[in-house]
Amino acid sequence: MPDKKVFFTGGAGFIAAHTIPLLLERDYSLVIYDNMARGDRERVNAFVGTGKVELVEKDVRYGGGVREAIRGCTHAIHFATVSINKSIADPHESIDINMTGNHNVFAAAADEGVERLVFASSASVYGDPSTLPMHEDDPLDPLTPYCIAKRAGEDLLRFYERQRGLSWTALRFFNVYGPGQKIEAYYTSVINHFIQRLRAGQSPVIDGKGEQSMDFVHVADLARAVVLALESEQANLPINIGTGVDTSIATLAKILIDAVGVAVEPQFNPRDVLVTRRAADIDRAREVLGWEPEISVEQGMCDLVRESAG
Repeated sequence: MPDKKVFFTGGAGFIAAHTIPLLLERDYSLVIYDNMARGDRERVNAFVGTGKVELVEKDVRYGGGVREAIRGCTHAIHFATVSINKSIADPHESIDINMTGNHNVFAAAADEGVERLVFASSASVYGDPSTLPMHEDDPLDPLTPYCIAKRAGEDLLRFYERQRGLSWTALRFFNVYGPGQKIEAYYTSVINHFIQRLRAGQSPVIDGKGEQSMDFVHVADLARAVVLALESEQANLPINIGTGVDTSIATLAKILIDAVGVAVEPQFNPRDVLVTRRAADIDRAREVLGWEPEISVEQGMCDLVRESAG
């Protein structure tokens, strides 16, 4: 086999920390391309210490830097992004980084003949779904600059597929969680908030009846999907990466109460809440990638509680 080398934007982040060890096990070398604004430098230094990983500390908005760093790479993973919360607070920066960054990476990958590019898309491209589970062919209705850029990213990939033969897969991540995630992460702030209250012997507080739901997918399962997408025979399509399980906030509170082991009941804060629900149709992930989740929400949350106590 010729040398396999991955260009990995956002490679100093949370999901990358779980993906890179899998790539190293499979004899890939890597170029991490990250501006390190939120990156874990200690972890990256450990990866660099293997002798198989190089760090390029630059911004994806710098197209020349992207082009130079991707040269010689056989594969690419594009994770660099600005979060949903930040995209609402500062749409200008979000569009600049997410849209320009997407284009710089995709154009460079096409120009340099990368064999496969895996893009971190998002379940948020669907907006508020009218039916569950959410299928890849459902209508898309992205609601924030972040989500809009993810949808546009998928369209740009199709453009470079048509124009230059770029081979790509867009993984629509659902509500990823797991060890090492930042406390303020958008979809898991509710998990961390509940755990902190429970450790203090306080009840978790839920707005409305707790009917809002998410599809929580463990980062270890998600990292496996990224590697499979990098190597799958079939490509050029979006794929949901979730569990297919619709976990309500009320159910999540109960799971965490049991995991922490405290005798409290959730408190419900009566107010009108926009009830949004999420659950992924993962048939395509099974068929195209041979992937399915292995870690249940109950097991994953118990592990998270145990690790956060350490």
